[in-house]
Amino acid sequence: MYGLDGKTAIITGAAHGIGKAIAARLIEEGCAVGLLDHDEDGLKSAKADLSAHGTVAVAACDVSSDASVNAGVAQLAEALGPIDILVNNAGICKVGKLLDCDPEVWRTTFGVNVDGIFNTVHAIAPGMIERKSGSIINITSWMGKSGVASYGAYCASKFAAVSLTQTLACELGESGVRVNGVGPGLVVDTKMRDESEIKRKAEGLPSAFERAQSIPLKRPGYPADIANAVAFLASEQASYITGETISVTGGLWND
Repeated sequence: MYGLDGKTAIITGAAHGIGKAIAARLIEEGCAVGLLDHDEDGLKSAKADLSAHGTVAVAACDVSSDASVNAGVAQLAEALGPIDILVNNAGICKVGKLLDCDPEVWRTTFGVNVDGIFNTVHAIAPGMIERKSGSIINITSWMGKSGVASYGAYCASKFAAVSLTQTLACELGESGVRVNGVGPGLVVDTKMRDESEIKRKAEGLPSAFERAQSIPLKRPGYPADIANAVAFLASEQASYITGETISVTGGLWND
């Protein structure tokens, strides 16, 4: 559909949920994919599931560490060749008010959600610049456009991710590299959502499916909804789009 046959993509946080769905969608479009994740067992399972449909390579990686990213990217590049598409999906979310936020939780959130983008871009973008072609897609959040109570660290990190997306688009555009974001709304069937729901339930907060009733489309999002947006942005059909963060929220957020 999107003309991605023969392209190679790396997806971070790809062992589960949205990342795995993105990998599956890009394989469907004809891409070879490299999966980065800190969960080695999850990577093995994802590779077993996806390999029947296309070329898949995996590497264990802590995206908050530049050394770990460099090693993981080198391993995938050796297996797959030059990287055409980078999807920065790895992320963590801890629920809690800012004044109750442990400094280590704050640092860890930024380490994964912000440093993770910085580290992978440093490892992969130079090759894209050299070839004057490439697409970088950062999975941000609608909470990167609006502060939300009890999600302060997450919101701040995702605001930073949106800003990085815009800045990188300005800096890399002349080299033919496009940089965009996808801002998911209320997405279920993910490890992050499951962990968040446990915390919300303990605090007496409404569940995702209860909250979804206030969304115009009256349902939560699913990983495939995000994967579809990524496939479009990675393609030449989005060749004049850069610096944008597209909200995929069912109308929860429409800026």
